[in-house]
Formats: sequence, structure tokens, C-alpha cells
Amino acid sequence: MRLFFREQLALILFYFLQLVVITGIYWLDGYRHLSISLYAAFLSTCLLIGYLFFRYITNRSFYQRMEKQLTSMDDFTSNVQQSPLAEGLQQLLKSQFRHYKTDLHNYKYKLEGHIQFINQWVHQMKTPLSVIHLIVQDEDDSRSSAIRDELDRLKKGLDMVLYTARLDTFERDFYVETLNLQTVARSVTSSQKRIFIRKRVFPVIEIDGGLQVASDEKWLSFAMTQLMTNALRYTVEENRKIYFHGYKRGINTVLEIRDEGVGIPQSDLPRVFDPYFTGENGRNFQESTGMGLHLTKQICEKLGHRIEIESTINQGTNVRIIF
Repeated sequence: MRLFFREQLALILFYFLQLVVITGIYWLDGYRHLSISLYAAFLSTCLLIGYLFFRYITNRSFYQRMEKQLTSMDDFTSNVQQSPLAEGLQQLLKSQFRHYKTDLHNYKYKLEGHIQFINQWVHQMKTPLSVIHLIVQDEDDSRSSAIRDELDRLKKGLDMVLYTARLDTFERDFYVETLNLQTVARSVTSSQKRIFIRKRVFPVIEIDGGLQVASDEKWLSFAMTQLMTNALRYTVEENRKIYFHGYKRGINTVLEIRDEGVGIPQSDLPRVFDPYFTGENGRNFQESTGMGLHLTKQICEKLGHRIEIESTINQGTNVRIIF
């Protein structure tokens, strides 16, 4: 109703203006029968009201649609009460909507092709990495050890690219099962044992063997690997420990990953899950990308888990995954 009056306000004001002008002309011409003039104005106003009422009834659903916010794309194409104005606008909107869907489909097709290319490229790059690893695995000199370290970094980088690309199609690669939390933690730490040895940092697993969670093993292992890699990266002193602690908290199961590293400044904590945010530590550690925690949070949310983080400067960081 308000939209209708706003649209017709100019017509109403123009009508009363021309009514005053015409009445004034008759008055100047000497025709001074006020009652007849008022009667004529009354009849004219009734005709205007009747016209406005007819126009509102004819286009009522159209005006209601214009004032109502869309809740879904299906509401966009639903029919409205037909009138020349409503029908013309509806045809225009449907035409624009078809163009929009066509462009959206084209962009979606290009994006899927891009993601498929990234997946193929990552898999192709893993083959030469595996070959190089086989070549140097039996060598114990410092040069071969450095090569293996760089291979580990390359593999982690490729995994991050692959999982980031797959995140938008998470539902296609998602399998929930009951997992033994201690087994998953041991598998993750075992896969990164070279880094533990090189950094002289020791994992401590404090998880009850009977503690189980419902999750996707592959995605959960990747998220835990990201948290563990961060803990190792920011633990600069030797003979430190990274604790994996699992316990029940009410109806939830909690996995804590706590390090004894440099910690995160309190001013950076609210933004650590933002993409590409490296904070103060990112200026001191050149390997920081700002994507590890962001990707971990995205995965946890899609798995139905929550993630919390606490940190104290020069004492360490504690990250909790709540199942």
C-alpha cells in the first residue's frame, strides 16, 4: 500500500493543483457559484478515488511483491496478478533471470573445469615427488636429508592446494564413520615423524584408547595435520613437546593440541581464522601463509565440529576441536 501511494503521490498532487487552477480561472471569469464549484470538485475527486482504487486492486499483488523481500529464487519467477504493467515487468525480470542463470552456469562450468585441472595437476606433481623421495630415501648425508625436508614441504603445499580446491565440493568426498581418536592421532603424528625428529620436538598422546568420535577420517586427519604443522613451526626451542589430549566434556568429545611455542599475541587471536592473515608471527616466520587455520576451521564446520583457540605469548598455543 505504501509503495502504491508513493507512486501515485505525484498524480494526486498534480490533480489538486489543476483543480485549484481551473477553479481560479472560473472565479476570475465571473462565475462565482461556490456550491456548484465545490460539487464539481467533489465529483471529480470521487472519480479520482475510484480510478486509484481500481488501479490498486488491479495491481495489488504486484505492489505487494515489490514490497516483499525474496526468500528464494523460486519466488522470483512465481506468477503475479496480471495487468499490463505487472505482466511487462514480469517478462522483463524473467528475461533477465534467464540471462543470469546462463551466465551463472557458464561461470560454474569454468570453475569446475579449473578445479578439475588443479586436481589433475596436483596428482601429476605427486608422482615426481614420490620418485625423488625413493631416490634419496637410502641416503643419510646432510644433502639428502635437506632434500627430503623440502619434499615434505612440497607435499604439504600440494595437499593444501588439493583440499582447498575440494572444499567447495565437500559433499562429494565425505564419509562419516566412527573413529578411534587415539588411532587417528597416532597416525597423524607418525606421518610427520621426520619433522618431529628434525625439530627435536616430541609428541605426547594423552588420549584414552576407548575414546571414539564420528567424523571423516581423511578430512579430520588433514585438519589435525595443519594444527600439528603450525605447532611445530612455531616451536623454536628444542626438546619441547606437543600434547594431544582427548577427553569428554559433557556430551561432547574434545581433542586438544597444545604446543610450547612462541604463542600468538592477544591482538591477533580474533583474526587467526581469517584467510591469509599471518599476524605478528607471520613477520618472523616466513613460511606462514595464513591459510592453515582458516582451512582447518572451514573443514571443522563442514564436519559439524567446532574449533577454539587460546594462546599465551612465550608459553604456547592450545587449539581444541570439539566433536
